[in-house]
Amino acid sequence: MKKQQQFVATLCFFALLLLQCASEDLPFKAVNLGGWIVTEGWMMPSLFDGIPNKDMLDGTQVHFKSVRLNKYLCAENGGGSTLVANRDIPKRWETFRLWRINESTFNFRVFNKDFVGLSTQGQGIKVFAHAAEPGITETFRIVRNGDNPLLVRIQASNDLFLQAETEDSVMADYSGSLDDWGDEDPSVFEMHIVKTLQGEYQLTNGYGPDKAPGILRGHWSTYIVEDDFRFMSENGLNAVRIPVGWWIMHDPDPPKPFVGGSLQVLDNAFAWALDYNMKVIVDLHAVPGSQNGNHHSGTRDGFLEWGDSRIPDTVSVIDFLAQRYGSHPSLGAIELMNEPLAPGVTLDSLMKYYKAAYDAVRTYTATAYVILSNRLGEANSTELFPLAAGLNHSVIDVHYYNRYSDYFKNMNAQQNIDYIYKQRSKQLQEVTRNGGPLSFVGEWTADLYFHNASKQEYQKFAKAQLDVYGKATFGWAYWSYKCDPKYWSFKWMIENNYIRI
Repeated sequence: MKKQQQFVATLCFFALLLLQCASEDLPFKAVNLGGWIVTEGWMMPSLFDGIPNKDMLDGTQVHFKSVRLNKYLCAENGGGSTLVANRDIPKRWETFRLWRINESTFNFRVFNKDFVGLSTQGQGIKVFAHAAEPGITETFRIVRNGDNPLLVRIQASNDLFLQAETEDSVMADYSGSLDDWGDEDPSVFEMHIVKTLQGEYQLTNGYGPDKAPGILRGHWSTYIVEDDFRFMSENGLNAVRIPVGWWIMHDPDPPKPFVGGSLQVLDNAFAWALDYNMKVIVDLHAVPGSQNGNHHSGTRDGFLEWGDSRIPDTVSVIDFLAQRYGSHPSLGAIELMNEPLAPGVTLDSLMKYYKAAYDAVRTYTATAYVILSNRLGEANSTELFPLAAGLNHSVIDVHYYNRYSDYFKNMNAQQNIDYIYKQRSKQLQEVTRNGGPLSFVGEWTADLYFHNASKQEYQKFAKAQLDVYGKATFGWAYWSYKCDPKYWSFKWMIENNYIRI
């Protein structure tokens, strides 16, 4: 019995030692390696420069206006009905989302997620939006005018062109002259591009299977290199948060159009982190179905389609990552999902997923932290506490940006600084509790909503956030390490003396 007690005591000692070692580096001073393994076009727009018709990538939202009727095409009721051309002002039912097949051929998805196609009844010339999945009859070619590329004709799968002779219906039966682009031609439409996406899906499908692998692998091997880990370590950082996409678990042959090779990139990052005594936070940034519809979520067309049915597949990704890196000495944490958006992602679904994914991580590691990202949108900042309080080594992640809201639009620099010290400090205190999950400001930036601030104002704004976010018990992570917009680039901000850690 005494030997048993000694054995148990020894196990407890080493368990406590492991827990102590796991928390020695806290709070983390980290930076996001955004735009590297998961594409975000705004961070490095030149990645998209070689794509033909790059203004018409997957997820581009367009309106079509009949030049003859001066009315917009509309999928009545958001879908499940014929197309008409009777709207003076385009809104949701008048918006079509492109699924790109090649540079000139597309499927059109409407508000209720149906696809536009030809009627299967009669002569097959009426145009409907009622297909759950796109097929041959839901495929259209957009022919752009050489002098004005926003003037277009739309060729249907029957080789005829769409025309709007009356407001009541749109037909696919125009076979007249294609030389006349005048205002009286019922087959001519103005195409208004109202929103675009520039993420991983848009990049890989835009270049296609022949060119995309070379483009991405060239980017991965040059955007972040070993010397960047030296730079980060020498400038006061002790961790990196690395966004990854769900397709990484299928490497080296992920589902099309995604490109294989990202797993080796993540392996390299772990090796470099070990060499420079840094920790890695693996962040599942893009989940199956998209958790927020944003370009960084791997979405094809901007629809949020993550929910209960996607939980098993998403847990599988976490299981894969935890199995591969759970015993790696550089693993600091696994973040289960980045920025789920309310109300599309319900609290009930998210809690079910977080618990299942947490259990998957714990299968492989008892000491790595597990990060639960708060929902964006209309959500209570403490809504995850009932779950997180019962999970050992759990962390609540909040993202603080003084932008993306008209509230900040007219603030000057000093007002932004005051907001950090007063409001952000209060918000952080709400998610920082003794004995509860740790708090993490997983994304923030020293960029301001306006762009005529002085260097001193940027310095003060950055310092204010370091002062406040430094009180997060798990730490903070700047967005991002490197990107074209300079104030978003931690590397540029350090090199030009805007930030001091």
